[in-house]
Amino acid sequence: MPTVSNFPTITDTAAGIGPVRTDVATAPVREIDPSPLVRIRSLLPGLARAEQRVAKVVLDDPSSVARRSITEVALAANTSETTVTRFCKAVGVGGYPQLRIALAADTARTEARSSRNLGGEIGPEDDLAAVIGKVSFADARAVEETADQLDVPTLQRVIEIVASAGRVDVYGVGASAFVAADLQQKLHRIGRVSFAWSDTHIMLTSAAVLSPGDVAIGISHTGATTDSVEALRVAREHGAVTVALTNFPRSPITEVADHVLTTAARETTFRSGATASRIAQLTVIDCLFIGVAQRHMDAAVSALDATRDAVGTHRLGVRPDGRRRPRETGK
Repeated sequence: MPTVSNFPTITDTAAGIGPVRTDVATAPVREIDPSPLVRIRSLLPGLARAEQRVAKVVLDDPSSVARRSITEVALAANTSETTVTRFCKAVGVGGYPQLRIALAADTARTEARSSRNLGGEIGPEDDLAAVIGKVSFADARAVEETADQLDVPTLQRVIEIVASAGRVDVYGVGASAFVAADLQQKLHRIGRVSFAWSDTHIMLTSAAVLSPGDVAIGISHTGATTDSVEALRVAREHGAVTVALTNFPRSPITEVADHVLTTAARETTFRSGATASRIAQLTVIDCLFIGVAQRHMDAAVSALDATRDAVGTHRLGVRPDGRRRPRETGK
């Protein structure tokens, strides 16, 4: 079974790569208490149809549900009280009283973070100022909620296996391909052997030549992109450790992953533009990259200096304020 970021599980299985290092400082383990709304959204596709109706009632107005009885919620969802209870168990809150408490606490946290509720849906009547406000609010929430639910032990284990890997393949198509390329470029700059693939045939052929000691990372917001799922499956069959980065912890890509990292993005009107999901994925990627760089600090700093110097001559000799830099005198 894979380790999943918002369902904390600590595993010491080596998964084909040497033992976990004990000579490095480990991050303090925090108590993870992700928003119940984040969990409900991530599990929504796998719920029964009646349970999905309950989920919609909860997600549409969580603060109202926190004040309503189970009978009122059942009526609003056009279902039974038994289904509401079953929904509560499916999303891991035990029962309806626990759900109300969790929603009330989450509402209080949200109100404390921001006095405004810009919402996420962008309509044709919104002016540009409203669009800017809603986009920035959604992006900020995606980063915030992703960080809140990201499980440190799982991420730390992934950092260890990537830092020890002989080679890292990163798979992603569509918008996820840009995130895959960003991770590959970051790893490459600190001297880690890495490749990013978005063409299905190249992904599969590259996965087929991986071996124990290598790592394959599949990035998919939905977790149902067949290209990335199939490439990760092939990589696993050839002995590579597989990692999935997805928004949905029960999606198909998690079935072929040894470790699962999850985001918490809420895409709305322009989902096809992959806006908040991309920001959330990049947040996890940055944490992963920095963790790997820390494991090879001296080499990483040296490589970053060398790569910066290599491209330095391709920048105009001006400062960020527009003024020309002073000439190098050699003194």
